[in-house]
Amino acid sequence: MDSIYLDHNATTPTRPEVVEAMAKCLAEGYANPASQHQPGQRARRVLEEGRERIAEILGANLSCPQPDRLVLTSGGTEANNLAILGIAKARAQRAREPQSAEGKALAPSSAPHVTCDQVIFSAIEHASVIEPAENLLEQGWRLDTVGVTEDGVVHAEQLRSLLTRQTRLVSVMLGNHETGVLQPVAELATMCNAAGVPLHTDAVAAVGKVSIDFRGLGVAAMSFAAHKFQGPLGIGGLLLRHDIPILPLIFGGHQQRGLRPGTESVALAAGMRTALELWQKEQEEHRRRMTALRDRFESGLKSGYPGAVVHSERAPRLPHTTNIAFPGLDGQILLLALDMAGVACSVGSACASGSSELSPTLRAMGLGNGIVASSLRFSLGATTTEAELDEAIRRILEVCRQLRG
Repeated sequence: MDSIYLDHNATTPTRPEVVEAMAKCLAEGYANPASQHQPGQRARRVLEEGRERIAEILGANLSCPQPDRLVLTSGGTEANNLAILGIAKARAQRAREPQSAEGKALAPSSAPHVTCDQVIFSAIEHASVIEPAENLLEQGWRLDTVGVTEDGVVHAEQLRSLLTRQTRLVSVMLGNHETGVLQPVAELATMCNAAGVPLHTDAVAAVGKVSIDFRGLGVAAMSFAAHKFQGPLGIGGLLLRHDIPILPLIFGGHQQRGLRPGTESVALAAGMRTALELWQKEQEEHRRRMTALRDRFESGLKSGYPGAVVHSERAPRLPHTTNIAFPGLDGQILLLALDMAGVACSVGSACASGSSELSPTLRAMGLGNGIVASSLRFSLGATTTEAELDEAIRRILEVCRQLRG
């Protein structure tokens, strides 16, 4: 039985054109781009051209009088860690310098009294944001969480009430990795900028799915990962606004202005550039097709399984992601049964795979444990076909019938 892959939020198949671009780079035998000799300079030109092109597609500018920065990382997890720990600690350090000013950061009248450094994030963040923040908690920082509506949208006014003079960083994802809900990041960034607080957004689930304008969003930093949009595994990035201070997490080299030392891979950068350029050419058709396929999938399952619940159906969502509850069934058992039937999906984030904990995202939306425990995430991709999806609906409904007896 052919397997039907509906877990593109975990990772996507690498496009043949991307493999070809990387193979060409490897065949060229580029030298270390940090080397000063001519072979190294040649590699550096290719690397920096790729960096500038990636930033351009995402709405950043690396060559203007006040240039943004793009730090290449190993993926989204490293980019999020660098943002949370690097920016928060740099801001705390700057606040303690006698000659340093904290910008326009003013505590709203309704803000809680906070005397220690503070980080704020939403209740639906990925583990690669939550766990670095918890590391700060262990070091004596204060953490505050912004809740979400029953549709999974962040409460903007709640964030406003939490901002204080000690807030060093706010982090709210652009598109949720479990429900696909798009967050009002531009609105939140306006609020944070008015308070002199940088806003980081984890855009790993959104880049390569919807059009993104880094400067237009008004955020201080944005994370993304190539393997989520048919690029290679092992590379991602953190876009930084020109005025954002940041400290490195690792040491031992001068690469990328010392923010992320280590030899940069020309081939991986070329692969990520190629994947983004291909998506940019096809983005409108891709968005239209993914939306139509997702709606067809949801409609088919709701018709065949009375009582099925599509989470966040009324909220603005990424076009390729759906999270569906099958009341009366156990999600973990259903997941395993679907795998045996040749349908690959997930109970949530791939980084939480194997965990017995119920989805923090769905619980933050106020859903009951029974609904949360019966929910599965399905994520479509560029390689998903209408015929595959119709067959997936048939298999899912058949497995549900068997499990219900």
